Amino acid sequence: MDKYIPRIIDQELKESLEAAGAVLIRGPKACGKSETARQQAKSTLQVDTDPQVPNLMAVDPDALLLGETPRLIDEWQFQPRLWDYIRHAVDDRVDRGQFILTGSANPEESARMHSGAGRFIELQMRTMSWQELGYSDGYVSLKNLFAGAQIPTKEYKTDIHEITRRLAIGGWPELVGASESIAQRINSAYVKLLAEVDMSRVSDTRRDPVRVRYLLQSIARNISTITEVSTFIKDIQDFDNDDISRPTITDYLDALARLMATEDQPAWNPHIRSSATLRKAPKRHLADTSLAVAALGLDSESLFNDLNYTGFLFESQVIHDLRVYATPLDAEVYYYRDSTGLEIDAIVQRPNGDAAIFEVKLGEGFIESGVKTITDFTRNTIETQTRKIVSRNIIIGSGYAYTRPDGINIIPIDALGP
Repeated sequence: MDKYIPRIIDQELKESLEAAGAVLIRGPKACGKSETARQQAKSTLQVDTDPQVPNLMAVDPDALLLGETPRLIDEWQFQPRLWDYIRHAVDDRVDRGQFILTGSANPEESARMHSGAGRFIELQMRTMSWQELGYSDGYVSLKNLFAGAQIPTKEYKTDIHEITRRLAIGGWPELVGASESIAQRINSAYVKLLAEVDMSRVSDTRRDPVRVRYLLQSIARNISTITEVSTFIKDIQDFDNDDISRPTITDYLDALARLMATEDQPAWNPHIRSSATLRKAPKRHLADTSLAVAALGLDSESLFNDLNYTGFLFESQVIHDLRVYATPLDAEVYYYRDSTGLEIDAIVQRPNGDAAIFEVKLGEGFIESGVKTITDFTRNTIETQTRKIVSRNIIIGSGYAYTRPDGINIIPIDALGP
């Protein structure tokens, strides 16, 4: 891929540089952080590959920060002490838009002893959404849904084979236009490197690559579900007869989160009319659906032959895209599930408490079950002045975009955008 493909985060980065001295872009390896930052940076320091960096860190760290601004400090976490030097430089220069930091792993908390509050704005970047990839035309805007907009009818015809192909290839910028066979090789190599190198490099702690692979496979099999640590332990022991402890699994999960290879979906906690108890454990997602496909050794044909699993993978893709589209709105993406089994797949909530709820159904034939779920949830939820449901929606794989007479929006994923 030679030409830069615009990203939704571009405008947010521009506005953040106008507001703060430094901007930190976080995101999984190869999601496009560096290339996005280079579009607005005027000079670059490549911390992980520049041979002069270790020497200058020992002799004159401030020299690394000299250069035309905004100065990109790429993969800064390889030298965590840079954080404080940048913080002091921002204070001394008393100017905005001085630095852009990018990182594909979060350093240990002990490496960031001093807060960047008031100096840094942090942006979360993910792999490319279907709108950024050109699959979606953005006909239905998440922003407009919050404004209560209705959807004029429009048809979208997306073959299930095409959907499974997209899920298998994923949203990596370097794979735009690539064949599925090429994507399979690269995604498999990504998972291999994650297990064999990255997991031990983060915090310099050796982690068993075989067990990391088993854990990734377990996460992939249980994607878009509430999965307890005990499930991961059982899955790994099914492959490996040796015992593995809960603290070890917790450490592995923490390391995957620090590498941003996983991103949990937190539970929403509303006021409800029933006596049902609410689930509080997060739902598990990988950073991109292609990682699940690669971890399990699947391909698009395998997904077509197991549409039940593909439904969970499709839900994970929708959550991913909603997160991308929600970022400019400063909104978060949650889920709801109670002890009666009532579940809402996604709840996007803005800081003022307004919420848009989404059920995800791969096929049009499941729309009515989604309508029932949304109706039951709405009836059971107590709205307040500071927390109210402003939009009710069902996202499908293919079909018509429209607003039903009951106000519920039906949205093919190829229509969804920011």
